[in-house]
Amino acid sequence: MLRISVASGTDGTTVTVEGRIVGPWTEELGSCWRRIARSAVRPIRVSLDGVSFVDSGGKAVLWAMHVDGAILAASTVMMRAVVDDIAGSRSHRST
Repeated sequence: MLRISVASGTDGTTVTVEGRIVGPWTEELGSCWRRIARSAVRPIRVSLDGVSFVDSGGKAVLWAMHVDGAILAASTVMMRAVVDDIAGSRSHRST
């Protein structure tokens, strides 16, 4: 299951993602991101602390969000490693 919450304020937008970014949920996150990116107040911060697992398709969606300007944020060990890997990437690569 995946839960996506959006909160907007004058200082930007926060997208909170919780659950597992796998399988069909990757498509759902990508679809939500496209809607949010078109209309949200910038900057857009994506909080990933509630994410418990990300598959390769999920990493690809997060990479695309990062390239599109999302600020990926995480403090848990696993998600920090995913964010660091994505932020350090110069081009998309499957993992």
